Amino acid sequence: MAIPFPKRKVTRAVAAEELAILARTYPNAVTALQYANPFQLLVAVILSAQNTDARVNLTTPHLFAKYPDAQALANADPADVEAIIKSCGFFRQKTKSIIAAAQNLVAEHGGQVPSDRESLEALRGVGRKSANVVMSVAFEEAAFAVDTHVFRVAHRLGLTLATAPRGVEEDVTKLVPREQWRHAHHWLILHGRAICKAPVPHCGRCPVTMCPSRPLVARYLATKAALKTASGPARPSARGAAAARPRRRT
Repeated sequence: MAIPFPKRKVTRAVAAEELAILARTYPNAVTALQYANPFQLLVAVILSAQNTDARVNLTTPHLFAKYPDAQALANADPADVEAIIKSCGFFRQKTKSIIAAAQNLVAEHGGQVPSDRESLEALRGVGRKSANVVMSVAFEEAAFAVDTHVFRVAHRLGLTLATAPRGVEEDVTKLVPREQWRHAHHWLILHGRAICKAPVPHCGRCPVTMCPSRPLVARYLATKAALKTASGPARPSARGAAAARPRRRT
C-alpha cells in the first residue's frame, strides 16, 4: 500500500503560496554535488544517476585528482576508471559514459563543456535532466531538472498530474517565473530530502500546511495502524514455539 498522489491540481493561487513557502524555507538552496568547474559538475551529474550525491562526493576527489580535465579523462584506461568509481554503482556503464563524454568534449568543444541544451544532450550519458542540471548550476541558465525528489514533491503538492518527467517540468515551470526555475528545482529537492520523504513524509514538520497530500497521508497512516491492530501481535512460528517450550528431562 502506497500513499496516492492528489487526483487534482491545486489552483494557481495555492501553487504560488506553496512555492513561496518553499522559497522562504530553502533560501540558499544549491546542489549538494561538489565540483570546481563545469567539467567536474558534468561528470558528477553522470555518476549521480541512481546514486546519492554523498556517495558521488566521496568518489570524485580521487577521480579528478587523476583525471582533472576532459583531455585526461578522454585518454583514461577504462579499467582504472572503473576501479575508482566502482562504489557509485553501474560503474561499467558509467565509465563508458564519462570517458565517451570527455572524448566528445575534446573532439567537438575544445575540451570545454557547452552551455546549450542541444550540445549537452549530444554527449554520452547526458539526458534532459542532466543537461538541465548543468545548464542551471554551472551556467545559471533558466532550466528546471526533474529527478525523483522533484517528481514526488511536485505531485504531492498538487502542482502536476503528469506521468513523465517532461510533463512535470512543463507544469512547474508554468507556475514559476523564468528567472527562478533554477532555484525552484533545488527547493523541491531539499524539501523531498528533509521532509517530503518517500515512502512517508513528515507532514507534522512541513511548513506547507495547505498541501493537498496531508489528508491522504493521514488516511494512509490511520489505515496502516488499523490493519496492524486488527492483525494482532505477531504469532511465533511453529519452529519458534517449539524452541520456546521447556525441554522434558529424561
